[in-house]
Amino acid sequence: MPGHACTALDVGTGNGLLAVDLRQKVPAVTGIDREETVLESARQEHDDIDWVLGDVMEYPFTGTFDVVASVATLHHMLDLHATLRRLAELTSPGGVLVIVGLARPTRPADFALDLVGVVQHRWLSWRRNYWEHSAPTVWPPPHSYAEVRRCAAAQLPGMYWRKLPMFRYALTWHKPGTLATSFK
Repeated sequence: MPGHACTALDVGTGNGLLAVDLRQKVPAVTGIDREETVLESARQEHDDIDWVLGDVMEYPFTGTFDVVASVATLHHMLDLHATLRRLAELTSPGGVLVIVGLARPTRPADFALDLVGVVQHRWLSWRRNYWEHSAPTVWPPPHSYAEVRRCAAAQLPGMYWRKLPMFRYALTWHKPGTLATSFK
């Protein structure tokens, strides 16, 4: 997270958990989601976040954000190139784009890591009690790990990629430029 971040966008905010976490570090947070019911639930619990009902691909934001974050949303978007381009456009110069996404295995190493993820998921569900979000789900993910990584490398030069257990990957990209220190 940039040290002087003043604005953050949680893409596909769902129940708003990430937006709430971001709000502890960033003064102005916006959470956007296409699903009115999950957004209304988040809105009722937290009034210090700007909750936006809309599609991130079309919503007419008036500026950019120092932090653009997305957890388990990218696999809901069919056009990876357009989605990553849009998220990059919404990131302020000097800002950061962080995505934790879900992908489909296609290689033996993918399947092995996902098998570990199945065991880990079952253990955590048993240990911490299973919690199910109320946002819509897409399973299996339409894009493979390799497709997401190739697309991200093309759209976000210099991005950092890491495969994670439990069917996930993390992608981080710092937009070139200098972060402004005032609100947008």
